[in-house]
Amino acid sequence: MKQHVALFTLLILLGAGCTTTPATSSPAATSNTLDLHGRGLTSVSSSVFENTALEELNLSDNMLTGALPGEIRHLSNLRVLDASDNQMTGVPAEIGQLSRLEVLDLSNNALTGLPNELGNLTSLRQFDLRGNNVSQQDLEGIRAKPPNTDILVD
Repeated sequence: MKQHVALFTLLILLGAGCTTTPATSSPAATSNTLDLHGRGLTSVSSSVFENTALEELNLSDNMLTGALPGEIRHLSNLRVLDASDNQMTGVPAEIGQLSRLEVLDLSNNALTGLPNELGNLTSLRQFDLRGNNVSQQDLEGIRAKPPNTDILVD
């Protein structure tokens, strides 16, 4: 019950215009989807990355800058990550530890480089990079691995 109250509190705070996920709120452990799109978030609390059962995380259409926290590596069951339509400039190397990730949408950000660790994502089937300024060298390195991945670019 405590976990459901924490999730309810998180959703109320986000609905009230809070721009960060509160550090003390942790999503319900039984929830495998967390949709935080369009909330005006400027950062994501590390508590979001404590829900190891999470399979889908939607952070799209916010105001996230820099790179996602390295704690993303704890989301070992994550299959879908949508961080599109933000202002992110980087991707943490730790994302390469998400062995079950199938869909990665980083479109419409300010990315200029990609970590080599993206090549470790052997389950990745779709990788959307449209609307970024990623170098041809980075794209070639990613296209070589992982196999069977549709990479969408401009």
